Amino acid sequence: MTLKGIAHINFTVSNFEKSFPFYEKLFAHLGLKEMINMDGYYYCVGKRTAIGIQACSEENADLPFDQGRAGLHHYCLSMDSREDIDALASFAKDIGAHIVRAPAAQDDWFPGMYSCLFEDPDGIRIEANHIPKRS
Repeated sequence: MTLKGIAHINFTVSNFEKSFPFYEKLFAHLGLKEMINMDGYYYCVGKRTAIGIQACSEENADLPFDQGRAGLHHYCLSMDSREDIDALASFAKDIGAHIVRAPAAQDDWFPGMYSCLFEDPDGIRIEANHIPKRS
């Protein structure tokens, strides 16, 4: 058996109406194509990646995202270049993301790695990184 990668990820947001404009802009900027846009669910595909967001249940709408609770910690987007990381961080800031870590080298994780970290309207952390090809 050989794992090829992760085909898609879906995650839940506390306020779909608040999160939708953020993700609609972000996904379009990343070149993802809208596949499903219906009441409380948004799903886009492109570049061997698919991401969906969905509204949380009413009984959980008041619970804030907690990175330390069981479940999603963060997700990371793989980018082609350092320039892509810089451009994404700038765009994320323009659409209202909280920038947790501005673009910077992350050689302590992997030689040549460059990344940024920002948060969506719920505080869900989104990392973007570039790792150069090994020679």
